[in-house]
Parts: sequence; C-alpha cells; structure tokens
Amino acid sequence: MPENLKKLPIGKQDFATMIKENYLYVDKTEYIYKLISRGSVYFLSRPRRFGKSLTVSTLAEIFKGNKELFKGLYIYDKIDWEQYPVIYIDFSKIGVKELGAEKAILKAIDGIAATVNILLHSTTPGQKFEELIVAMSHEKQVAILIDEYDKPIIDFIEKGQTSKALENREILKNFYSVLKGNDAHIRFLFITGVSKFSKVSIFSDLNHLTDITIDDNYSKLVGLTHEEIKTNFADYIEEASEKHKKSEQKILLDIKDWYNGYSWNGQDFVYNPFSLINYFSKLHFRNYWFATGTPTFLIKALKDQKKLPEQTGNILVGDAFFDKFDIENIDIVSLMFQSGYLTISKSEGSEYFRLDFPNREVRNSFLGQLLECYTERALSETTGSVGLIKFALEKNDWNEITKQLNILFSNIPYQIFIADSEFYYHSIIHTVLSLVGVDIHSELQTSTGRIDTVIKNDKFIYIVEFKIGEAAEAMRQIKDKEYHKPFLNVGRQVVLVGVGFDGDRKEVRDWVCEKL
Repeated sequence: MPENLKKLPIGKQDFATMIKENYLYVDKTEYIYKLISRGSVYFLSRPRRFGKSLTVSTLAEIFKGNKELFKGLYIYDKIDWEQYPVIYIDFSKIGVKELGAEKAILKAIDGIAATVNILLHSTTPGQKFEELIVAMSHEKQVAILIDEYDKPIIDFIEKGQTSKALENREILKNFYSVLKGNDAHIRFLFITGVSKFSKVSIFSDLNHLTDITIDDNYSKLVGLTHEEIKTNFADYIEEASEKHKKSEQKILLDIKDWYNGYSWNGQDFVYNPFSLINYFSKLHFRNYWFATGTPTFLIKALKDQKKLPEQTGNILVGDAFFDKFDIENIDIVSLMFQSGYLTISKSEGSEYFRLDFPNREVRNSFLGQLLECYTERALSETTGSVGLIKFALEKNDWNEITKQLNILFSNIPYQIFIADSEFYYHSIIHTVLSLVGVDIHSELQTSTGRIDTVIKNDKFIYIVEFKIGEAAEAMRQIKDKEYHKPFLNVGRQVVLVGVGFDGDRKEVRDWVCEKL
C-alpha cells in the first residue's frame, strides 16, 4: 500500500481537521456550491452518522473565508471567498441532556457571543438568539448553521418520554421563531436534522425555507456514490482484495450488498459512509451503522402495533408523507424512514415513492432486533436455528423446519406469549425466514384470497398457510382458494404446506406438505 495513503476519517466530522491532518475527504463541494449560488435558506433531513455534520462544518469554513483549505477541491475557484460572521450551533454537543434544553441553548448562545466580545442581556432562548443575530450582523449579514436541530426532541421520543419531547418542542419553537423576522440580517441559513416536525416553528413560520431532503439536485450531497468509492478508496479496495483473495469487482459487489441502497429520490443511490469507512478500516463486514443506535423504541412500537416484518418494507407513499411528523401522532413508517431504517427504493411517477430497507446491514439487523423483541431471546441464541431452517428449506425438510421453530417458540417467556394469535406465530416465522435470506412474501393478495406466506428459493416455491388448530384445515384453505395457481409453470417445484399451531403448548402441533 502507498506510504502517502490518506487516513480514514473515523469519528472525524470537522472539515478543517480532515484537510490539515491529511484525512481522506470525498469532494462534495460541487453540491455545496449549488447551495450557495442558488439560494440562501435550506433544510436537510438525513439519518444519523450520514455526513450532515461534515457538510455543516464545510459550510462554516467557506463562510469564514478559509480559501486555502479548499485547494484542489471543486469550489476553490468558483466563489469570491468573502468573510461573514458565522453562528454555528450543533445540538448534539451543547449538553441538552445534562442541562435541559433551555439552559443548554442559553449557554451555547452566550458562548458564541463571548468569542466575538458581545455581551447579551436577553433571558429567553428566542430573544437571546435574536439579539446575537442583530449584534453579529452589524457590519455584514451572518451565516447561521444549525446541526441536529431536532435532537432535543428525538432523544426523548426514543426513550418514550413524550412529555419531555413536547416540552422541548415548545422551547425550540420559541428559539427558531425569531429567524423569519431577521431575514434581512441573514446571508445564509442551513439547518439539518433527522426528522421534519410539523409543529416546529422553522416549518410553520419560515415558508421560504427550501427543503432539499428529496431534491434531485442534492440527492448525493451526503453519502457516497459508487463512483466516489472507486475513485477515492481505490487503495483500500485493493487491500481488501488482497486480504480476502477476491477480485476487486467481487469486493465492490459485496460492499454494495452490505452498505449501498440509500436514496432520497428513488434514482440516485448512495452508500452509508459510516459503515463503509469502518469496513475499510477493519476489512470485515459488520453492522457498523446499525450498532451505533439500536432502535429499541421502534422495535417495541412495531410489536405493540402488531406490524408484521413484511409490513415494514415495500411500502407505497405519496409525496405528502415526507412533510408530516408529529410527536402526538407518531407514524412508525415515517419514523423508520427519517431514522434511516427505510429509504426510497423507487419513484412511482412524480408523486409516489416505494419505501424499503436500503441494504443487507439494515434489513438483517432490524429483523434480528425484531426477532429478539418477539422472543425475548438474544439473537446469538437463535442463530443456530435460523441456519438449520435455511438448510432444511433447500431440502424441503419440514420435519427439521418445524423442529427448529418449536425450539424458538419453547424459549419464549410465557408472559409475552400470545397463545391464540396466528399473528404472533406468523410474525416470528416471517422474521426467521427473512433472516434466512430467502425470497419471502406475507399476506400476499390473490384473486381468491390472501396467502399467509410465499417462500421462494432456487429449488422450491412454498405456499404456506398457518392455522391455530389442525394443519389439515390450513391445507384445505390453500386448495379451496387455489392459492397455488399463479405459481405453476415457473420452472420450480411448487409445494403446498399447511401448518397447525397448538396455542396451549406453544408449538407447531402438526404440518402437512404436498408437492405439485
């Protein structure tokens, strides 16, 4: 490997540090130039650890006029490099948890004022913010950069502390409300967050705020494209190829399977930068991004709302879906999208979008957490059964499949077991089969009814029906409604499977299987 190899920026979000200390920086300044030259007031929503903070830090250095940091980058000779006063607030670093939202904001504003020798006299967050904006723009308009604007709300939603989230929302509403009236003092405003809360003042008052979350022009502003990876990480790809004794093309395909798939328009796709950089550092595929923030709140909510795993992916939404998020009426699918567990997999015309898991890391990790929640068993305890079910499906061995399912069911604590609910059995089985990696569809609508589950692998197409009671009853339903007809003559063996559950004994009581 070359001696002058740039360091991987693990944990680095400060643009100046990355440039000065020779960290690898993928040039995103072409998109930043568009932001600066085409408008002045923006909002961007992206999941955690996706490059928002680095983007804000880059903007800060541009408005401070630090031209030499950008030598060799796209924007270097494109702008006049004027210096502006900069107000930069990162809500992930001001101590909201320790101090409370109001005190943390007041302290942050006082800190900025002190760096420019301004003494503020106001006592509320909104008034003090306005006083700072006016004072700093005495000679020149200010650039205002706010990162993770919604963190004081998101953190408490994830903890299930709705009342605290609502309290913080009101504090933030007061704080952001002063922006509209001070437009004349502001040269540039850029706000980032995870979610777009419908009742926070920046969206109700700043009607000229440009939301670039699903704007085609900025779909690649954060995240890394395939071409950016090939160009900027060529030496690391070579290293991975040598270590794993695979071609560089195969390494790239594996990386794509694990970490690509994020899109905010259904056309341009990017890789998760956090996971990608960690992969190149360790040269092992792991769930790096997912491991930094297990979505306990989301998983519990899905279980409480009786959502099947199949109902969390491949969802069609209209464009209005992206403009609504309310603490008092949380839409789980919306929260999954804004948090990065779902992404736009495809645009359906100009007004509709298809949402799905972005990649292997997120899909398998999320379903694994869901299985833990349903069974109250660590994923490490279920891995063996999942693997044996995979091999059994390849051989059409339903003795082994039901044996492993019963092992999973037998360890579920009695107090959480829903004995007479087909939904509960179905949820666990669907989650297990999804982790196996087969092509699986639940609640599949046909002209004669709704099939519980269709499973496809290289050899078989399984039509499966579940019943509390006898398996024969499930098989009768398959045949009476002719669920198998759409799958005939497709080049694979069609197998009908009826599965009966015993609610009292918490197990699969019997099964019947018939090849066509």
